[in-house]
Amino acid sequence: MSSIQNVHTAAPTAMAAKTAGDGLPRSLMLLLASGAGFAVASLYYSQPMLGVLGADIGASDRTIGMVPMATQLGYALGILLLAPLGDRYDRRRIILIKAAVLTAALLLAGAAPGIGLLLVASLVIGLSATMAQDIVPAAATLASEQHRGKVVGTVMTGLLMGILLSRVVSGVVAEYFGWRGMFIGAAVSIAAIGVASWRGLPRFKATTHLSYASLLGSLGKLVKRHPALRRAALAQGLLSVGFSAFWSTLAVMLHAAPFHLGSAAAGAFGLAGAAGALAAPLAGRIADRKGPELVTRLGIGLTTLSFAAMALSPALSSHAQLVLLALAAIGFDLGVQATLVAHQTIVFGIEPGARSRLNAVLFVGMFIGMAAGAALGSLLLAQWGWIGVVSLAATVSVAALVVRMWPAKDGRQ
Repeated sequence: MSSIQNVHTAAPTAMAAKTAGDGLPRSLMLLLASGAGFAVASLYYSQPMLGVLGADIGASDRTIGMVPMATQLGYALGILLLAPLGDRYDRRRIILIKAAVLTAALLLAGAAPGIGLLLVASLVIGLSATMAQDIVPAAATLASEQHRGKVVGTVMTGLLMGILLSRVVSGVVAEYFGWRGMFIGAAVSIAAIGVASWRGLPRFKATTHLSYASLLGSLGKLVKRHPALRRAALAQGLLSVGFSAFWSTLAVMLHAAPFHLGSAAAGAFGLAGAAGALAAPLAGRIADRKGPELVTRLGIGLTTLSFAAMALSPALSSHAQLVLLALAAIGFDLGVQATLVAHQTIVFGIEPGARSRLNAVLFVGMFIGMAAGAALGSLLLAQWGWIGVVSLAATVSVAALVVRMWPAKDGRQ
C-alpha cells in the first residue's frame, strides 16, 4: 500500500507538492526533522545545568543526579508504552497532544521550587519527548518506497543534531539567562513545533483497531513473526552496548592519568556526533540505491575497525592517544548512526501497518543495549582499565556483524 493510501490528508497542497525527486516538500521535511530534533533535545537540556540547578533548589549532588535518570526512564517507558499508539490512532493527533504535554512539563520544570516537583516534571518530559518516535514512522509513512531511506535519514539528522546541540545550547543559555530561562525557552520551541505541526502535518489513518492491551501484546507477536525485525533489534542493540560503554566511561578515563582533563574536554569529544548526524542522509540514499543490508554491513564494519583501533592507545604518546580517540569516535559514531538509519529502513518496510510498533521494538532493543553498555563499561573500566572497555566495544561490534552476515532463513534482510 502506498504512503498516500495510508494518509488522510489535512493539507492536500503539501501532499500535492510531493515530487519524485525530493520525496516530500522541503517545508514538510524541515518540520519533521526539526520536530524530532527539538523533542529529543528536551531530554538533555538539564544535564549541563545540574550543578547550578542543584545549588539553586538546595538538592544534593546525589539527588540532583536523579533528574536526568527520571527523564531517560520516562523516555524508555514512553517508547514501550506510548509509541505503539501511532498504529492505533492518528499520528498527527498524538504528536499534537505530546507537544502540548511536553510544553507544559518544560514550563513546570522551569517553575519547580524543589527537587520533588522537578523529578515529576522530568519524568513527564521523558514520556512526552517520545513524540520524536512518532515523527520518524510518520516520515516513513509519508515517503515513497524508493525515497524512504533518504527521508528517514534526513529526519534522523534532525534528531541527532538535537542530541548533539542540546547540551551546548543549554550551557550557554543557562549561563546568561539561568536554568529556569532554559526550560522556558525549550517550552517555547516545542509550542512553536506544535503550532507548525497543527498547520503542516497531514492526518494519518489508523492501521489497526486493536485494544491497548492487544496492541502492547502484539509487540511480542511482531518479534516472533519477523526474523528481519529480530536481526535489526539484536544487531543495533549489540552496537549500542559498545557505544554506551565508550561514552559512559570516557569522562572518567580522561580525568585520570595521563590526561587529567576535565568534563569540558569529554564534552568536546561529543562533537564527533556531528559526523554521525551528517552521515544519516547519505546512509539513507545508499540504502535506497544499493539496499539497506549493504549499509548495515559497512556501518558495523567501520564501527568494529574504529573500536579495534583504540587498542593501540597504550603504545602511543598522550597527544597521539587523544587524536586516535577523536578519530575513532568520529568513525564509530558514523558507523552506528548509518547502521541505525539502515535498520529503520529495513524495519519500516516489513509491515506498513505496524510501523510505530516495529520502531518501538527496534528502540527498546537499543535502550537495553545502552543500559547494558553503561553498566558493563563502568565495571570493566574499574577492573581492567580502558583496554577492557575497548575490548568489550570491539567484541560486541564483531557480534553485530556476525548477526548481519548470517544468512536469513526466510531470505529477508
